[in-house]
Amino acid sequence: MQNWYHIFPKNTGLSAFAWIVFCILPFYFIFRSSSFVEIVIGILLIVLFFTTYRLSFIKKGWTVYVSVGIEMAISIGMTLYFGYVYFSLFLAFFIGNIQNKIGFITLYIVHLLTTITAISFGFFIQNQTFFTQLPFIIICIIGVILLPFNMYNRNKREKLEGQLEDANERISQLMVIEERQRIARDLHDTLGQKLSLIGMKSDLAKKLIQMDPELVKKEINDIHQTARTALNEVREMVYDMKRVKLKEEINHVEQMLGAAQIDFKIEGNPEVSHTPLLVESMLSLCLKEAVTNVVKHSQATSCHVLIKQTSSELLIQVKDNGIGISGKKETSKGHGLVGMRERLEFVNGSLDIAASNGTTMTFWVPNVIQ
Repeated sequence: MQNWYHIFPKNTGLSAFAWIVFCILPFYFIFRSSSFVEIVIGILLIVLFFTTYRLSFIKKGWTVYVSVGIEMAISIGMTLYFGYVYFSLFLAFFIGNIQNKIGFITLYIVHLLTTITAISFGFFIQNQTFFTQLPFIIICIIGVILLPFNMYNRNKREKLEGQLEDANERISQLMVIEERQRIARDLHDTLGQKLSLIGMKSDLAKKLIQMDPELVKKEINDIHQTARTALNEVREMVYDMKRVKLKEEINHVEQMLGAAQIDFKIEGNPEVSHTPLLVESMLSLCLKEAVTNVVKHSQATSCHVLIKQTSSELLIQVKDNGIGISGKKETSKGHGLVGMRERLEFVNGSLDIAASNGTTMTFWVPNVIQ
């Protein structure tokens, strides 16, 4: 729901200029009346309507329904006495922002019935005025029928998207925690035991240094060998952390797109051959960044990944059917494109971005790295 200080409704399918017209028009309908009393009453009704309308956005509980009831009464009065029916569109928008399903349905039915009834009586009371604006009245009734459901479904979808984003963020945090725990276990299993052994052998060598120098040499050799073994294990562990296989990343990509409800299609074999592991890791990281951009920024419904390996190069293409990417967005740090280019340049690769019916990212590396 919008904030109280917003003058005009947002995301209704109508521009702000249309809402400005709906705010100015009631004064035209009022000032064409010849009676000074009617003009004063009309202006008071307009001020009261917009005051109540804006306050209804910051009210909670039953006071919201009281405000809507006052606005409905003013809308009926403006319709019958001045022939101005367009306050009903403001009400239709506000009703669409009510999240309580029972309250939404109740206010929707009441508003629809009162609007149609007021317009029907208006044709008998001010038939000339109503017949001159008949096409606009028909459009207004259609808006009263469709606008609340449009706003209700849009707000519901935005709420679900927010919950999905929060869930994805929580999953990412849990994955980081799990990775930290795994690293802690690996460090304990590798370094912990080796360092404990080195400590015990150092203490033993210190005690034997005067008693048995030959045994001390043996213990020092064991300490040296244990330290080398621990160093090799740490190097292997770090190497395994940095290594990212393309096939494994494809599985992660599929899970990410599935969680975002984006159709995923892959063409080509992710099990590449004759490709150095460093190159495969760089391409895997670029693929992850490209798909992350699709999920976060593209508003796409489908994503197609192409993997093509030839004798001279390995090519990966990520295409979506979203809103596309502008030159300004391409240079933004939020998309991580700078990092992708740096990774690819490290292995003599290239990145190309095309925006046509979505966004197509193509990155490739030669098979021979200089």
